[in-house]
Amino acid sequence: MRRPTLFLAFWLLGSLVLAFIVVPLLSLVAAPGLTGLLRAAAMPDVRAAIALSLGAAFVAALFAAAFGVPLAYVLARSAFPGKGVVEAVVDLPLTVPHTVAGIALLLAFGREGVLGEPAAAWFGLRFWGTFAGIVVAMLFVSLPYAVNAARIGFEEAIDPHLEKVARTLGAGPWRVFTRIALPLAWRGVMAGVTLTFARAISEFATVALLAYYPMTAPIKVYELFLRFGLDDATGAAVLFLGIVLLLFVVLRQFAYGRGGNRGFGR
Repeated sequence: MRRPTLFLAFWLLGSLVLAFIVVPLLSLVAAPGLTGLLRAAAMPDVRAAIALSLGAAFVAALFAAAFGVPLAYVLARSAFPGKGVVEAVVDLPLTVPHTVAGIALLLAFGREGVLGEPAAAWFGLRFWGTFAGIVVAMLFVSLPYAVNAARIGFEEAIDPHLEKVARTLGAGPWRVFTRIALPLAWRGVMAGVTLTFARAISEFATVALLAYYPMTAPIKVYELFLRFGLDDATGAAVLFLGIVLLLFVVLRQFAYGRGGNRGFGR
């Protein structure tokens, strides 16, 4: 069937968007060459920074799933006064500049912060310059993705009447959630976890302000750029990018399946 002119025009505009994304990345990948890539891979501090980023982002994604999915279910199934305010609060990290978010986290979780000081005094848990601080910074900027994707999954994948029928047949709320809601909406949940992981692993500003050391991969790339110039930073950047893209493709395939993203809950 012949495509309408409007469709072709929109496809042309879309192609410009794709080119805008792909061309800089291709330029990056082509820049260091195999020698530069191998040199970056041979640097212990680069490998340690990449491993730290992967581990911290994974932990942040787990926390986002553990605490964000229950909130997403409440937002998807409940109507209550102030619901719009709660949804706006969830989305706040998407609108706050990351340097501002880093300052806010430093005031809350720093040495004299309202949460950091008692956590250090009572539990010996410190957030400045530690793995815990990196996880907190990553979680703050990425948590909205987990909540919003899971909420859409619950709303689109499940007919609320199905849950009501299960309740009338004697199933309790926890059983309805674990046996009906979560299995049907698992693609939405996994989509949120995937987006959370991808957003967390790329965070720079909030991590740098709350926990500059130990260095995550984005901070290490920036340090290499400042100390040695573009060539050394490019090799590390390409190595990090390759690992992240591979993991993202695998997670996205698991979350969306062969049909692609045809709705979070489908």
